[in-house]
Amino acid sequence: MEQRFVMKCGGSTLAALPEDFFGELRELQQSGVKPVIVHGGGPAISETLTKLGIETEFVNGLRKTSDDVLDVVEMVLAGRINKEIVRKIGMNGAQALGLSGVDGGLIQARPVANASEIGFVGDVTDVESGIIEGIMAMGYIPVIAPIGIDANGQRYNINADTAAGAVASHLGVERMIVVTDVPGILKTVNGEKQVLPSVTVEEIEEMIASGEIYGGMIPKVRAAIQCIQGRVREVVIVSGQEAGVLTRAVREGGVGTSIVQSKQRQV
Repeated sequence: MEQRFVMKCGGSTLAALPEDFFGELRELQQSGVKPVIVHGGGPAISETLTKLGIETEFVNGLRKTSDDVLDVVEMVLAGRINKEIVRKIGMNGAQALGLSGVDGGLIQARPVANASEIGFVGDVTDVESGIIEGIMAMGYIPVIAPIGIDANGQRYNINADTAAGAVASHLGVERMIVVTDVPGILKTVNGEKQVLPSVTVEEIEEMIASGEIYGGMIPKVRAAIQCIQGRVREVVIVSGQEAGVLTRAVREGGVGTSIVQSKQRQV
């Protein structure tokens, strides 16, 4: 079985990644590994909405998405950020092809349960994985913007982590890599912060309740948990700033924090 992996990355994280990171992507691609990238872009969307004078608010961490907001979400994600990533990968000698979930009906979606209060935000119902397979077979890295579409042609804003988990699951990938700006989930041991090598979803909830995971780290770990769905059993949180991090995460493991649904308890 060829080696492939799905990587989720926020738009602002991607913009700050060092050139070495893209060099690693190129080397992995050249060695026969097939990466798939799903990206977000929340801060850039907020910034553009402000510039255009369009009001936006969040309900339980998801952006309330009206028709006007949806236009901007698509413009920023599928336009600016998607092409910026494709361009950066190309400048570093690898080949990428950018698309959104609308292209070829790649990400099929339906409204979330609380659509009445949150607007055009979607849950993924299906992923046309054959499109991704075809792009990889042509030798390109697929770069996917998380916009979904339904049978009526209605577009949906989809949480990037949810979309990434769905893409990985439909591709049959069991392990996903979330590239962020932290080296993993930190725990204070004897007064020193250490990266936890492995943690379960239940342990994360306990650490949030006890205050060990706090502030900006909460949405990051909650987002990573959203990637664990379908066939995806494990999500690895790594820092894109660490040298060689991608190769280590793909080939060796033992880097960042691995989040698993549950551990087999030792008797």
